[in-house]
Amino acid sequence: MTTGRFDTVVIGGGQAGLAVGRYLKPQRRDFVIVDAHHSLGRAWRDRWDSLRLFTPAHWTHLPGMRFPAGRRHLPSKDEMANYLARYAARFDLPVMLGCRVDELSRDQDGFLIRSDRHTVRAGNVVVATGPAGAPRVPPFARDLDPAILALHSAGYRNPAQLRAGATLVVGAGNSGAEIAMELAPTRRTLLAGPDTGRIPITLGGPVFKIMNRLLTADTERGRRFAANHADKGTPLVRVRPADLSRAGVERLPRVAAVRAGRPVLADGRVLDVTNVIWCTGYTPDYSWITLPGVPSDTHPAHRKGVTDQPGLYFVGLPYQTTMASSLVGGVGADARYIAGQIAARNSTAPDHAPPACYRR
Repeated sequence: MTTGRFDTVVIGGGQAGLAVGRYLKPQRRDFVIVDAHHSLGRAWRDRWDSLRLFTPAHWTHLPGMRFPAGRRHLPSKDEMANYLARYAARFDLPVMLGCRVDELSRDQDGFLIRSDRHTVRAGNVVVATGPAGAPRVPPFARDLDPAILALHSAGYRNPAQLRAGATLVVGAGNSGAEIAMELAPTRRTLLAGPDTGRIPITLGGPVFKIMNRLLTADTERGRRFAANHADKGTPLVRVRPADLSRAGVERLPRVAAVRAGRPVLADGRVLDVTNVIWCTGYTPDYSWITLPGVPSDTHPAHRKGVTDQPGLYFVGLPYQTTMASSLVGGVGADARYIAGQIAARNSTAPDHAPPACYRR
């Protein structure tokens, strides 16, 4: 049963979805932002306790509202979550909380967005669920000895979760490096994975702005850069290789297998550890989108977020139009562009009857 109709539905109430809402609002468009969580910013709050953004406050903001902190301050995850909630309130964005979308489909009357409680129709849909889909671990992870505590970084919160003894962090990108640095003072910490490189510049600075324009999905150099780091992790930003050495983190080759319940390195060494934290990234999960041309486990084909499906758009994808498209400080330009595409496609809003869980 269809319980409402909107001109536009934005799926995802994180920074990408709220930025789109900021640009749809002045169009006086009939739209709603739906989010599976029961509070805004929950995806940030559910990360590990010590997480801070890599980007300073002067560059970490959404359109129309500066981050309330000093220019060089690196926001914590909770500060970021609070900022998103204040942002939605400031611009009076229509947000439907606690509504997880189970299926996005289409028929002759437009898009159908089915959740666990409602089905709504829309003429346009913006998918703003971000780059993190399902936590990714290698297939051999299931062969670890049950006596070894294994977590993905999505489930890691702080060292108190872990058992006493050596800890192997798999994946030497930003998440792996940051977590290894946190663990090193209290336990033997091993960091496995190829060197991801490092961005030796200030995020938001002049050199970064040049790289931001060059390394995109629209350039050959950008596509090579993204492919090169797809498996081994993104270049380090805050942590330097020398920082890891000084902290006593032991660098190791990649983990290639599990043998007799224990991790095996690419050089054949078998590790005796008590904990394993998989910092191996995420796999896109669009299994809930049942539309032609949208794969379930890779990011969809698009041109600056515009797909071949009329009225279907994406915001917040990695390298969508710039290197920073998936970051808080970079998503605004893409949100503005997509809102402009929606305005150009249809300048009228249909009548609607909003469902019961609609909240401002």
